[in-house]
Amino acid sequence: MKRVMAVKTRKIREKKQKKRFSMVDVIVQKGRWIEKIFAIAVILSVISACFVHVNYDLSEYLPDWAPAKEGLNRMEEEFGYPGTARVMVGPVTLYEAKAYKDRIAEIDGVDMVMWADTTTDVYNANIFINYDDIQDYYKDGYAVMDIIFEEGDSSSLTKSAINEMQTLTGDKGYFMGSAVQNKSLNETLMREISIAMALGVVMIAVILCLTTTSWFEPVMFLMVMGIAIIINMGTNLILGTISFLTFSVASILQLAVAMDYSVFLLDMFTKERAKGNDPVTAITNAIHKSLPSILASGATTIIGFVVLMLMRFSIGKDLGFVLAKGIVVSLITVLFLMPSLLLRWGDRIKRTEHKSFMPSFHGLGQVVYRVRYVVLGVVLLFVVPAFTAQNMNSFTFGNSALGSSPGTKVYEDEQQINGRFGKSNLILAVVPNTSMVKEKDLTDALDDLYYVKSVTSLAGTIPEGIPEKIIPKSATSLLHTDNYSRIMIYVKTSDESDFAFQCTNEITSIVRSYYPEDSYITGVIPSTQDIKSIITADYNFVNLLSILGVGLVVLISFKSLIIPIVVLIPIEVAVFFNMAVPYFTGESMLYMGYIIVSCLQLGATVDYSILMTNNYMDARRTYPEKARAIKHTVSRSALSILTSGTILTIAGYGLYFVSSVAAIGGLGHLIGRGALISVLMVLFLLPVLLTMADPLLMKEEAKKIKIEETRQAMKQKKRDLKEQMKQKTVQMMPGQPKKKMEAEQMGPVKQDKKMEAQQPSKNIEDEVKENEK
Repeated sequence: MKRVMAVKTRKIREKKQKKRFSMVDVIVQKGRWIEKIFAIAVILSVISACFVHVNYDLSEYLPDWAPAKEGLNRMEEEFGYPGTARVMVGPVTLYEAKAYKDRIAEIDGVDMVMWADTTTDVYNANIFINYDDIQDYYKDGYAVMDIIFEEGDSSSLTKSAINEMQTLTGDKGYFMGSAVQNKSLNETLMREISIAMALGVVMIAVILCLTTTSWFEPVMFLMVMGIAIIINMGTNLILGTISFLTFSVASILQLAVAMDYSVFLLDMFTKERAKGNDPVTAITNAIHKSLPSILASGATTIIGFVVLMLMRFSIGKDLGFVLAKGIVVSLITVLFLMPSLLLRWGDRIKRTEHKSFMPSFHGLGQVVYRVRYVVLGVVLLFVVPAFTAQNMNSFTFGNSALGSSPGTKVYEDEQQINGRFGKSNLILAVVPNTSMVKEKDLTDALDDLYYVKSVTSLAGTIPEGIPEKIIPKSATSLLHTDNYSRIMIYVKTSDESDFAFQCTNEITSIVRSYYPEDSYITGVIPSTQDIKSIITADYNFVNLLSILGVGLVVLISFKSLIIPIVVLIPIEVAVFFNMAVPYFTGESMLYMGYIIVSCLQLGATVDYSILMTNNYMDARRTYPEKARAIKHTVSRSALSILTSGTILTIAGYGLYFVSSVAAIGGLGHLIGRGALISVLMVLFLLPVLLTMADPLLMKEEAKKIKIEETRQAMKQKKRDLKEQMKQKTVQMMPGQPKKKMEAEQMGPVKQDKKMEAQQPSKNIEDEVKENEK
């Protein structure tokens, strides 16, 4: 019996020890294994990142039910999806232009070249050529040609063909169009993003050196973030292809946004070491204490990015997934790898300590408290105009904001071509191949439109009376298949304007009048039109959902209904101000950037509000006066907020100043300016909101304290009950007197009866002993 009870006791003890063995113990004790796992992950990520493709065509992200996407899908099934370009050569004679056209048409990868010789015999004598008839293709010694490639805009064969054309034309060549834009983006993005990343790392390192107290801390921060960025880039292989926007901003935003997590952990580790704890105990305590802050901060940012994935325009899904994955990877790297590095290099951090270069922010707390009502008045004065102005911005939606940005060679060439020959864009009609007569009538109807430059169809090209069957399939396959016909319509408009959209609507109406069913209109202009209608509807939904999501995280973290409102107001005001600036400065803004930065600014900078609010609640437990508490809060929070905000600002403005691509530069400008405004709003507006909401906050705090006291009392009762049960169990253990055990197990009546039964036996024994004596 004793042996059985001993075994049971040992098993209970072992079970309790296993329960106490947590994930934190694994992180601390298996540091070397964790380092090896991350080393392998980095190597695999570097390799896999080479196989991730970049897409530059925004129309690829349209939902399948969008009319332009339906047309693209049908055209790709029947004819493929060829790339297009526009080439101008000059100064040249008409005959030299014809020679250039013929040589371009022979280049591998070029399918068709549209020029004046399709309608005019340029070999006639000058007196027989009406130059007014060909002025859309040749005038003032310059010739312009429309090129259709065999493969898509991003194809290596298309890029090779453009290179050959540029070599052929030399200084006389000017190039524009979607294929040229893609090639330009591909060549410039990698270089510019590398420069922006290098400048960002240097500037962030300088900031960290100024705000930390060890020369080695910035090195470790950047190393941890670098590993997280590489792993995130490598795991993009899950998607296979990412958008050019994601490729451009994901890494530098991950560096800027996720840096806070490593700062939180190191700060807590330093405090634990200052208490005299050994490194292992210090890092264990640091993980436990910093984990809630790190996870709450990460959750708000992840929600801001995950919401983007719900956009119907799926570039949001692409960007949101990569950025959210980057934050998750950063959290894992900080929580698993960084503790091992701190244990390995803790002494090195201590040896390289230096005095802080940052001043005390006590004076800032005094200033903030003095001007609090002035700040509130200014914000109330401008917030309504800012909210109204942000919805009145001049937006761009399509590919025009990509490769052909001011300052680029593509943009300069585009200005030269459009300046001489006017704008030109290709609209494609895909209609059922049922009647050559109907197709010819449609071609003529479209050609009569005043804004149409040319219309190319097989029915309009083949002379009347010649049957299609006698023409080789290789000659007709570009415009006809067994089921569908393709009509190429060049219009004299830009690819994004109200007039361009009106032209598309009219062309669609004419095509549908001839082919009510199974007809499709596609191209750059229809795609941009669909992007505009879809993405504008996405904004309100995405913005509201991101606010609700972040508010829910704050509510759960603080267990308060008032704090989420107080925390979100400064950030939303900052978003309004940030998005209103382009309206007052007259700048155009990419609508995608408008949505992306609204969610990003909320998710990434709400941490500043959370930090200050948390510090204020702590200060109010120490200082009964609101004024003293808010001054202490500002002085305590300013360094962390300024450090994090400055890093995000530098990352954004780095993209803005380095990138020649309008979409990337504009996105960086919004991010940098948004971070700066958020910092100002948190430091100056949030304190006055906290003091105004103080009575409600203290009332909630009192309720929470009362609930906590009740909960602790219940816990104490449970502990007391367990202790009583434990004592009874100990009394029942082997080695206790049998009579005592029986007495405790029986009730009073049974115990008395047993004692009475035993008493006579005891008297007889005594009598026997006495007689024997």
